[in-house]
This record gives sequence, structure tokens and C-alpha cells, in this order.
Amino acid sequence: MRQDVVAFRVRRTRTLTYRERLRLRLRSSNDESDQAASRPSTSTLALAFRWDARSRRRPTSASESGTGVKVGSIKSLLLLSVLLSAPVAVMAESPSVIEVGKFSNGTVGQAMPDGWKPLIFKKIPNHTSYEVVKDGDVTVVKAISEASASGLIKPVVIDPKEYPIFRWRWKIDNVLQRSDVALKEGDDFPARLYVTFEYDPDKVGFSKMLKYKVGQALFGDIPIAALNYVWDAKAPVGTIVENAYTDFAKMVIVESGTQKVGRWIDEERNIYEDYKKAFGEEPPMINGVAIMSDTDNTKERATAYYGDIVFQKSVKASSR
Repeated sequence: MRQDVVAFRVRRTRTLTYRERLRLRLRSSNDESDQAASRPSTSTLALAFRWDARSRRRPTSASESGTGVKVGSIKSLLLLSVLLSAPVAVMAESPSVIEVGKFSNGTVGQAMPDGWKPLIFKKIPNHTSYEVVKDGDVTVVKAISEASASGLIKPVVIDPKEYPIFRWRWKIDNVLQRSDVALKEGDDFPARLYVTFEYDPDKVGFSKMLKYKVGQALFGDIPIAALNYVWDAKAPVGTIVENAYTDFAKMVIVESGTQKVGRWIDEERNIYEDYKKAFGEEPPMINGVAIMSDTDNTKERATAYYGDIVFQKSVKASSR
């Protein structure tokens, strides 16, 4: 700050009006900015943080403002709020739809869509084959299972409360005659979609935590829960039952029987409500989505087709 300005401010402190003092502060601030221009440049945000730090280090007395709060600290906070408001607003915005499986944009002939990886079970030697194909004018994933079981999975991070609507398309060529959702030997489906949920200690009871830890020790990194949306042969649509192998997974019967075989079916579920109904608690974050056609238990053959898979915000939430 120039010495003549300092001297002038010292002489006139007692008589200057508030507006005059503010004008002098702006003038002195501009002088400081002119001097700073000759130094190496630094980001505006970093300067603001240092300014705020200096303001907070200086002693504050109630006499410096009517409320006991320093005007300099308030200004620095206001500046920070302006600087930070733009990036925070961008971060706060989230898409209305999350495309998990954009198979319609896939390359025909691919064994695996981009971003997906094999889901293989160690004790099952025969694996289902998957391929990106054209079905009419649409690109989809085709699965052929012959006494086999394996899937394709995509890791995700999705909040089911924010994106509760789960939508997909699928088609099957046949149902399985010996499948039975209640039995281990019948735990096969021509088409199913897995949705897996991450382990969140804050949302898991003690007994379930112990079971999870045992399973983790035996099988490695496993989800705390899974919803299986399946096309069954006999069970009523809307049925939700425990998986025949583990109560960590629940089976949701979305389609049943032969009535819609050979036709593309568009499905929509509220995964947030399905989880609460199936497990009786709030869902943790979704950490994976998988498609699978399996016939290893029934030793039958199945062909299925999977279209695009998306999560979206509810209409009520998106209209706010």
C-alpha cells in the first residue's frame, strides 16, 4: 500500500463516512493488486484461501464490528462462496438416466460388450456363450446356455434411492422344463439380471455381518446382497423368494411361462422398493449389474437376448 494513502487514512479515520472508508479500502486493495501483479501468478482460489487464513489468524475484537465478527472475514467467506459456487453446482447436477448396458451401440461379433467382464463360477466348468449380434435392426447381446452357467458383469456405483427405476429389454427362445425357483437342482433360468449391493457396515445387523464375514473368508469379495430378476417357467409373476443356495440373494419373478416367448419384452422395476420388500431394510449402494443364462442344474438348453439396461431417477424426483 502506498505511504501517502496510509497517512491519509490515519489522519481521517475519525471523520470519514462509511462510504468514504469503503472507497479508500477498494483503492488500497487495487494498489496491492498492482504490486501482486509483478510476482509469480497464483490461482485465485489459492489466494482466497490464504486471504481467509490471514483474516482468521489476526485477533478479533468485538469493537471491530457491531456483531463482533470481522468485516474482512465476512468478505473472504463471501468471495470463497462465489468462487466455489460454480464447481459445486456442476458437481451437484446428475444425469436423469445412467446407461449401464448400452448394447445397442455395441460392435457385432464382440464376445463381450465394452465395460463388461466375465462372471465365472469356479465349480462350474461349462460356460454360457455370449456374443453381440443384430436382432432385426437392433444390436443386442445373445446368450446360449447348454448345461452351463456363467454371466457378464459390469461394476457400477449407483445409489438406488436416487436412481430407483431399473429398466431393461429381453427375449427368450424357450423356458426350462425342469427349473424350480425353490430348489437347488432347479435354480436355472433362461434369462436373469443380477443387481448386487455393496457391504455397508452401518446398514448391516450383527448376525448378518458375521455370515457375510464367513462368506467373504470362503469366497473372497462378495456382495452383501443381490436381487435376481428372472424369467421362470411356473412361479407367479411378482413372487419374491430366497435363493435356493443363500439368503443373501432374493429371486424376483418378472416373467413366467411361455406366453411371451419369442417376443421382446420391456421391463421396469423400482429396485429401491424391491430391495426393501425383499430384505426388510434400506438398500446400500449398488456395485454391480450382471446378465446370465444358466442351465447347469437342469442340463437343458436355453437361448436369450438382452437389450439395453438403464437406471433412472423417478418421475417424482426428476420433476423437483
